Amino acid sequence: MKKDLTRGNVTRNMLLFAGPMILGNLLQQFYNIADTLIVGQFLGPNALAAVGSAYTLMTFLTSILIGMCMGSGALFSYYYGKKEEKKMKDSMQLSFLLIGGVTILLNLAVMVLRRPILRLLQVPPELMEMMHTYIWIIFLGIFFVFLYNYFAYLLRAVGNSVVPLYFLGSTALLNIVLDLVFVTVCRWGIAGAAVATVIAQAVSGLGLMAYTWIREPQLRFSLHTPAPAKGSAWEILRFAFSSSVQQSVMNFGILMIQGLVNSFGADVMAAFAAAVKIDSFAYMPAQEFGNAFSLFISQNHGAGEIKRVREGMRSAVRISMLFCAVISLLVFLFAPYLMLLFISPQETGIIAIGAGYLRIEGTFYCGIGILFLLYGYYRGINRPEMSLVLTIISLGTRVLLAYLLAPIPAIGVSGIWSAIPIGWILADVTGILYLRRLERKNKGAAAV
Repeated sequence: MKKDLTRGNVTRNMLLFAGPMILGNLLQQFYNIADTLIVGQFLGPNALAAVGSAYTLMTFLTSILIGMCMGSGALFSYYYGKKEEKKMKDSMQLSFLLIGGVTILLNLAVMVLRRPILRLLQVPPELMEMMHTYIWIIFLGIFFVFLYNYFAYLLRAVGNSVVPLYFLGSTALLNIVLDLVFVTVCRWGIAGAAVATVIAQAVSGLGLMAYTWIREPQLRFSLHTPAPAKGSAWEILRFAFSSSVQQSVMNFGILMIQGLVNSFGADVMAAFAAAVKIDSFAYMPAQEFGNAFSLFISQNHGAGEIKRVREGMRSAVRISMLFCAVISLLVFLFAPYLMLLFISPQETGIIAIGAGYLRIEGTFYCGIGILFLLYGYYRGINRPEMSLVLTIISLGTRVLLAYLLAPIPAIGVSGIWSAIPIGWILADVTGILYLRRLERKNKGAAAV
């Protein structure tokens, strides 16, 4: 199931490698989309607003762990391409201990501070207890989120993107079945949706860890071996924390937007909760393609295949732009009908608000498609800090403009929606200009 990304047709290899990653992430979205669909249809708009707002908080906090796994995976892939097994094993050992420790600390912090966090997010009083219940249960399973993502990125780093898909496929189905049982049969309400998600996450995390340990002996590492060399420790810290900060900054900006959205009341919260799910699902393939592209670049950069790196960049841009253009058109045309997946037809006001969000966002998916490729490229060439810079530009613009425009009566929530694509475009321009600067610098060095 492994694929050597340093050999063969560039476009074909990227698509074959990225395909299972895209399908896997689509299935991962079902963990929360299933909650949203079932909660929205069976428990009503208030429960939908609570789950949606809790999802934003959960995404921010788990993004710290997922970012660390993503950054570690890029380094694993780089050493795999260079055929440096010892350094790869050192990185695996240190990253597992590091990310596992951060997971435990994060879980403890949420359990202690969950009520102050909800007050900081301006959660309406009528939603407070529902959100508190949902978050408390969801974060009982955060260690399983770490296990799944760590071993998924480890397998992908050596070219195996298929096995993580198998585990997600089975557990996504399990999550949906348990949602229906716990919410509609057992009548556990919002707690039932959370319990279903935690059980599914436990099955995927523990299952993938067991598979890797049993079926991939070359990827086993000991937690009791001597500490890795100082250089290896610095590299894993650099990659893991750069990607973690990038992901957490991205989702912290979204969390700040969620707080602003909450100030507009339950209807806007419910519309935003449903629209964000659709929005994330629509551009998620471009995001995951960017992650696959990053591992392609890492392997080839490690192997010294500079020509394949350049060819891969050109091919990735063509693929991503074609996909984003098609999805933009579909979302723009069918926005109100997509909202009906989550919202009852009687809730016409909520549907209109959500459709307005989707039509503004959907017009600019090519912008975020380019941004995902830039993130992946800079991680792949060992410049993860640049990905962080682009994220700060994108999110900083989004948050600043949203808070400036939303209070203006003539603009209102449309200002929040419009700020997002503006941030994407500014980050794209910055990333492309820096890329051209690097190319000029490399050509100058080659001439010397």
